[in-house]
Amino acid sequence: MIDLDALVALRAVDRHRTVAGAAEALGFTPSAVSQQVKRLERQTGVRLLERVGRGVMLTHAGRHLVDEGARLLTDLESLEAGLHRQTGTVAGIVRLTTFSTAMRGLVAPVARGLLDAYPELTLTLAEREPWDTIDLVATGQTDLGLVHSWGDVPLAIPDHVETTAVACDVADVIVHRDHALARRTQVRPADLVEEGWVATPEGTICRQWLTRMYDGTGRLPRIAHVSMEFDSHLALVRAGLGIALVPRLGRAPLGDDLVAVAATDPVPTREIVALHRRSMAASPAVSAVLDAMCADGQNSALASA
Repeated sequence: MIDLDALVALRAVDRHRTVAGAAEALGFTPSAVSQQVKRLERQTGVRLLERVGRGVMLTHAGRHLVDEGARLLTDLESLEAGLHRQTGTVAGIVRLTTFSTAMRGLVAPVARGLLDAYPELTLTLAEREPWDTIDLVATGQTDLGLVHSWGDVPLAIPDHVETTAVACDVADVIVHRDHALARRTQVRPADLVEEGWVATPEGTICRQWLTRMYDGTGRLPRIAHVSMEFDSHLALVRAGLGIALVPRLGRAPLGDDLVAVAATDPVPTREIVALHRRSMAASPAVSAVLDAMCADGQNSALASA
């Protein structure tokens, strides 16, 4: 009989191309993952992995096992979700992956209430970029994902992943109270071409949107400082080191030193979407977490309007 946990481990090795990468994704040690794959090879009687440089790749037999096994794991996941739906049980582990502002603004406010309401429910939380979250949901490495999509910056969602709108968020231009723009009620990209920005790293969705804002100006935003966290953006603006585009969701209080100025033409708006595999649709645990986040998302949208 094929060990299902070992099959999951083999699929993770295929996805990450190294045993160490698979171990990190699964929360195991590399030794434990190696033992699972070896056990699967003993059970099947065929070699499943071969070393390529510093990594590994599936043999032809390993590829067949992972491809066919994926359907089996999906069917089992759907079976378990349906079983819990029949009994109305909100129980088990829900792995939720999200981005930082949603962790602060959407997940943290509802997590304690969910765990108190459903004592048999366990939440495990992680922060990742939206593209990574989509991949983790699609490949079964997380159960629920929260991602954001700015304006016309697209997100490619696989067909077997369902989406649910959770909230709509808006970003403001944050300036120091002594900045000339602090007296404005709104600004356009043309007003900002000479400014130095505190921005997220190149390749992030927020950085892409900041660049898109400048379409039609003949300029690119001048990036003075790079930081991943919006809390750090606020600290740098507070120190007079630039301006920043910071979403309202999960934003720390600005205090007396900072001013939020509305941006227009275009308005920097992002849609926050929850993702789960279609095979998890019947899970009461997934539904409970999703419902709580949607309710909180509506409240957050009303609060920031």
